[in-house]
Amino acid sequence: MARRVHQPLEDQEFDFILAMAPGPVLAYFCGSWPKALEACRAMDAVVAELAEEYGTRFTAVRTDMTRCPGPTRRYAVTGAPTAVLLMDGEAVASQEGPMTREEFREFLDARL
Repeated sequence: MARRVHQPLEDQEFDFILAMAPGPVLAYFCGSWPKALEACRAMDAVVAELAEEYGTRFTAVRTDMTRCPGPTRRYAVTGAPTAVLLMDGEAVASQEGPMTREEFREFLDARL
C-alpha cells in the first residue's frame, strides 16, 4: 500500500502535520507557475516512491508556496521546487531545484 504524501491547504494544517509527525518531515515546496509546476509534478512521483520505500523514517508533505506562505517564509524558501528536511520543526537541510530519485536518495540518506 502506498504511503500518503500530505498536502496541506493552509499554514495551520502544515503546522498541525508538523506537530503530529512521529519523526523527521520532508517538506517539499512547490509553485503553481508553469515552470515550477512541471518540475514539481516530476518530484511528486519521486517523493511518493521514496516515501513508500522509506516507510516510517519520514513524513512527506507537499507544500504549495501560495497556499502556505507562513512555512515558505519560515524556512526561507525562494524557489520551487525546494526540499526541506525538518527535525523537531527545525530545518536541518534544504535543496532548491528538481532532484532525480538518486539525488533525493542521497539527500535523505546523508541526514536520516
